[in-house]
Amino acid sequence: MLEKLDLTKKMGKEEYKEKMEHLEKSLGKLQRRCKELNIPVMIAFEGFGAAGKGLQIGKLIQALDPRGFRVYAVKSETEEEKLHPFLWRFWTKLPEKGRIAIYDTSWYTRVLKDRFDKKVKKPELADAYESILSFEDQLTEDGMVIIKLFLAIDKKEQKKRFDRLLASRDTAWRVTKGDLRRNEKFDKYQEMNEEMLARTDTEKAPWHIVEAVDRRFATVKIYSIVEEMLARQIEKVEGSLADDRAGRDEGPGTDAAETKELMESILGKVDLSLSCGREEYERELKVLQNRIRELHGELYRRRIPVVLGFEGWDAGGKGGAIKRLTAKMDPRGYVVHPTASPNAVERQYHYLWRFWKDMPKAGHITIFDRTWYGRVMVERIEGFCTKSEWRRAYREINDMERTLTREGVIVLKFWMQIDKDEQERRFRERQENPEKQWKITEEDWRNREKWDQYEVAVNEMLIRTSTANAPWIVVEGNDKYYARLKVLRTVVEAIEERIKTGGKRA
Repeated sequence: MLEKLDLTKKMGKEEYKEKMEHLEKSLGKLQRRCKELNIPVMIAFEGFGAAGKGLQIGKLIQALDPRGFRVYAVKSETEEEKLHPFLWRFWTKLPEKGRIAIYDTSWYTRVLKDRFDKKVKKPELADAYESILSFEDQLTEDGMVIIKLFLAIDKKEQKKRFDRLLASRDTAWRVTKGDLRRNEKFDKYQEMNEEMLARTDTEKAPWHIVEAVDRRFATVKIYSIVEEMLARQIEKVEGSLADDRAGRDEGPGTDAAETKELMESILGKVDLSLSCGREEYERELKVLQNRIRELHGELYRRRIPVVLGFEGWDAGGKGGAIKRLTAKMDPRGYVVHPTASPNAVERQYHYLWRFWKDMPKAGHITIFDRTWYGRVMVERIEGFCTKSEWRRAYREINDMERTLTREGVIVLKFWMQIDKDEQERRFRERQENPEKQWKITEEDWRNREKWDQYEVAVNEMLIRTSTANAPWIVVEGNDKYYARLKVLRTVVEAIEERIKTGGKRA
């Protein structure tokens, strides 16, 4: 593919000037329209060293309002970034709606430079590709425009540019030992790039190869590609808005045909009569909490990150379980995130963004009191997202959790199950106790009226998103003592199993 490119393409000054005059004006208008329509844009520059990525980024931004974009120079991972899954640093650098993010090299470093330098092992390579494709699919499905530009030059041109840079003390620093190694083994590195282009060229996020020997030609081609991609997305969004105004918007809804099957699947089989006496509870609680304290230190030493997600009915016992779970943990090594409705800032991003940015670094524990599963429960039931959005979320969530577990994260998800009568009893107890009245709101009572709808959604969620690597644990919660012990016991067993199987983060 790359070796067959015509790298002799050139453009004269007059033609360049004429084309750029139109393209610069057009790009400025398109950027403003993207802002009006809340369209986020990611532009990734990849290609061979010295192909002119920095130069072309500088040319591109001349046509843009500087208040509407940000450029990220993606270099070697920082110490903080090394302690997270590799896509974490890109999830935390997403543009908000209506803005543009430009990347000087991108998430493809994982399958290019890192692979060339043997930092990524062969089994990890396949996982990295799958995670990248999932990352791009999730974002484009949510309305992100991803423009991927590959700047191509040949070995001879690259060597000439390196020599020119090395000849001056002012520019020599721009050529690294890694650059020179890749030039020496240009054919091998080119093969890696060709594989990357072939494996990640998708309909939603296609690759655009730019012949970059002649810089004027490259600039005009880059502008033309960005112009076309933005115009296409604007047309798509404007069409969707027209459909909405015509009353053709899809609602949330639940498929009635699935309701009976889902109602009978999981929650209906939970034995809520399970209980534990107070004396037994206090004895085992002490043993489990001491064991968790020991394991917490072992997690840190082995650099194993842990994600614990808690969902369940209102008054289902999430808070009580979390309190007992963390009672003897080192407070420097865990954080509890209570998840509320997304705020104004969070609504400007993909719904998973706010959870990705709070994922734990290696050796730490993050506990989510309510999770990303709000997408397929409250947002589904209350109509805060469309049917296609919450249906798509099952795949997106499974992909996210698979990405985490592949990189060594322990992921456990707890559903705290109680019956409707027990919930009412706890609600009334809270109302009658002045010290607990803050725990009960009118919204809790309103949600209770939709119990049957939520039960359908929960059953479907449990079926579609419980996996071997990130399982759902349904906790029989009518008896609080039994429920708390089950949560602690499950966490202990999962950590012990990882340690036994040699779970140090790769």
